[in-house]
Amino acid sequence: MGIHSVTNAAIHLQNAARARIGLTSIPNTKYNLRLALAMHRAGLLASVTRGGPKPPPPEAILSGDDGEEVTSANVATRRIWLGLKYWNNEPVFKTVQPVSKPKRLVTATLDDLQKITRGFKAGMVRGLTLGETLFLSTDRGVLEAREAVARKVGGLLLCRVS
Repeated sequence: MGIHSVTNAAIHLQNAARARIGLTSIPNTKYNLRLALAMHRAGLLASVTRGGPKPPPPEAILSGDDGEEVTSANVATRRIWLGLKYWNNEPVFKTVQPVSKPKRLVTATLDDLQKITRGFKAGMVRGLTLGETLFLSTDRGVLEAREAVARKVGGLLLCRVS
């Protein structure tokens, strides 16, 4: 499933932010969880909670655990519940655009990432502008582009958030 789920999650997050939804869910996949945690570290999401098909209670969102035991019978119904952030009645992010698509995977080396984070075009990817972030999948997990440059790694470009 991989990149399909990340592309769908990116579009879902953008639509939820435009609709001013406070709590939304995406399918519980490895890539989605790693992307959500990276966005939470970057300050774009208020909370990340794994839960069932129904929204978890508020106290479970604060603790990060819904109390449900994961079994082979309910693993397919698990969701990742994301709390979206708003500032002055506006969403913290307006657009979440997937860079890699299932038929066209885009990778970047360390040199390419250094150009992109400085605002220059590298290959098919345009540079970052002020207030924009780029998330990529590396061998060290899903990182923001500036984090990846600091750790000196490249990888598969997932999505661009502005």
